[in-house]
Amino acid sequence: MAEAHANLALAYKDSGHMEAAIKSYKQALMLRPDFPEVTCNLLHTLQCVCNWDDRKKLFIEVEGILRRQIKMSAIPSVQPFHAIAYPLDPMLALEISRKYAAHCSVIASRYSLPPFRHPSPLPIKGEGRNGRLRVGYVSSDFGNHPLSHLMGSVFGMHDRGNVEVFCYALSPNDGTEWRLRIQSEAEHFLDVSPMSSDMIARLINEDQIQILINLNGYTKGARNEIFAMQPAPILVSYMGFPGTTGATYIHYLVTDEFVSPMQYSLIYSEKLVHLPHCYFVNDYKQKNQDVLDPNCQHKRSDYGLPEDKFIFACFNQLYKMDPEIFITWCNILKRVPNSALWLLRFPAAGEMRLRAYAAAQGVQRDQIIFTDVAMKQEHIRRSALADLFLDTPLCNAHTTGTDILWAGLPMVTLPLEKMATRVAGSLCLATGVGEEMIAI
Repeated sequence: MAEAHANLALAYKDSGHMEAAIKSYKQALMLRPDFPEVTCNLLHTLQCVCNWDDRKKLFIEVEGILRRQIKMSAIPSVQPFHAIAYPLDPMLALEISRKYAAHCSVIASRYSLPPFRHPSPLPIKGEGRNGRLRVGYVSSDFGNHPLSHLMGSVFGMHDRGNVEVFCYALSPNDGTEWRLRIQSEAEHFLDVSPMSSDMIARLINEDQIQILINLNGYTKGARNEIFAMQPAPILVSYMGFPGTTGATYIHYLVTDEFVSPMQYSLIYSEKLVHLPHCYFVNDYKQKNQDVLDPNCQHKRSDYGLPEDKFIFACFNQLYKMDPEIFITWCNILKRVPNSALWLLRFPAAGEMRLRAYAAAQGVQRDQIIFTDVAMKQEHIRRSALADLFLDTPLCNAHTTGTDILWAGLPMVTLPLEKMATRVAGSLCLATGVGEEMIAI
């Protein structure tokens, strides 16, 4: 019976019915108190709607579960993508990723493939070869997804005289402009979504890819067992997952010196490749040049925003918040005269609780403003209506940080140790005035 409630909770959560999911998870735990997966899933669901009532107790319980599971070499009940937003020790987060990477190796071993023969990792001229470096990108997010919003032009911008690009799409065509653009601009674009993982690995090897780049990491739609089969001599993680893969078969992580300084290299399994500037690429020069055009700008009145207040804003998904940072923001609102905080219903289920928490801290109701999530271009343009963006330290604004900085909205961010806590700082430095936006 407990399993039935757990499955029902998962269905509720996947369909966006968070309160119903929480109720079902709690019912499952009443029937079976020792149910690690449900305890961990309940924590994540509560986090998504800013239900922090039992947060400290739950985190202590979940951390104990994780350490026991890792000690027993079991797959942790917290996914790596969830772990990046939790206040966990970075070394524990690394161990979580290692266990998931090892599980991908187990999946890969079931295909019983012989070891692949690899091409030279460097271009070879002569013998009919053109001497170009063959680079492959693997992703389930070639479509209407933040990754494609950020990287849409990258695949067609490689110097074709020196680099031959292959894009392997793990998801079917969604019919959007984003998919069409990448498909038309990349030199080779292959929809491999119907293929089994071993067949994809064989194809990559037959294409003689020299550098294979994982744009998913542990995000939805990933098929990391392809990388565990090692179909290319050099395997790289980039952009999709802001953390270590923990995989012995992923050789490099593309990052930058601010996001992943060498002093924190022990929390990564990969060798760090530092780009000279911010590693977090964006496509906004190509797609959003008109954002600051006076004829395209929105007015505060368009969204019911007060004209006379200093507006702080945070457009991050609500799961990135924690009670400590929200109390800090409430204190700011009480100290700054005529100020307000602009948040998104991301999801809508979090609004009621955040308003209640703010009221308990003595913040006036009209100082908390919620608006709905907007389409991409409108979201970027309207960001300029705020005065200052307040970042979430445990998991920064990444794509959102790019959005608001492109709109000309400054931010304040506090970098910690893990990769996901430092991306916004790197974005700030890329503006040329980043030192003024980074709290030390």
